[in-house]
Amino acid sequence: MEENHRTPAILIAGPTASGKSAAALQVAEAVDGEIINADAMQVYQDLRVLTARPAQDEMRRVPHHLYGKMDGAEKCSAGVWARQAAAIIEEVRARGRHPVIVGGTGLYFKALDEGLSPIPDVPASVREAAQELYDDIGPDAFRQKVIAVDPLMARLPAADRQRLVRAWEVFAHTALPLSEFQALPKRPLIEGPILKAIINPPRETLYAHCDTRFDHMIAAGAVREVEALLARQLPASLPVMKSLGVPELASYLAGDADLEGATELAKRHTRRFAKRQMTWFNGQTADWPRFADAKEAVAFLVENCSITG
Repeated sequence: MEENHRTPAILIAGPTASGKSAAALQVAEAVDGEIINADAMQVYQDLRVLTARPAQDEMRRVPHHLYGKMDGAEKCSAGVWARQAAAIIEEVRARGRHPVIVGGTGLYFKALDEGLSPIPDVPASVREAAQELYDDIGPDAFRQKVIAVDPLMARLPAADRQRLVRAWEVFAHTALPLSEFQALPKRPLIEGPILKAIINPPRETLYAHCDTRFDHMIAAGAVREVEALLARQLPASLPVMKSLGVPELASYLAGDADLEGATELAKRHTRRFAKRQMTWFNGQTADWPRFADAKEAVAFLVENCSITG
């Protein structure tokens, strides 16, 4: 399909509980679209309730992609997600439909829109060895080893396990510093027309939505969901084990907190996470149109989609 004939890709981002999933569904139904998940936790099959994955009836109304497609024992990076999403976007466009990408993981949108550094894939055995080395020698000594082979990583604190381990595993596999790959030109993974929108409700409204939604999650079986996840005995370092609500409800299930206390703590952590998301989007997507109300975002995207398409 020629670039000027590609249907517009619609990107809808925003903090948790901002109403973006409902907005995406409305947009997709209005413009003959298919929805692609851009939430780092909704990719995992283990947490339907706690990640507020769209309900089955919603997923039947329009095609949904990249929801619950990975096992909790896996790690999904921005690069892995972006390459999968880019392929699906082209498939949707080839069907003459509109890809609607929705989520709250800013790095996913950044990888898709701005491109990825051409870093070779690192074998699982090398990744695991890097994790073990970090645990064996400790954060400070590990950081010094990383800086010795990649001085530009001195900007990372010893506690930034994820980035330090990433730098070491890339060097261990390629014998080249990660910073060299990061300095190479990037190319966006999607081309053609793109419509963007940030749904950013007033802070107090957003916080109230966070609290109400977590109450609904508890009523919908979040505790049982965490109990089933814990039964798998997955490493605590995996992303799925750090998902909002999992550590707090795990503490309740272990008898270290009552349900009311665990719930209130999870709500607090959710509000703080939403605040960090808002800060990230304000700093990294300043040129995206912003809407305090999801309905306004839907109207904007539907109208402009018909003009662009």
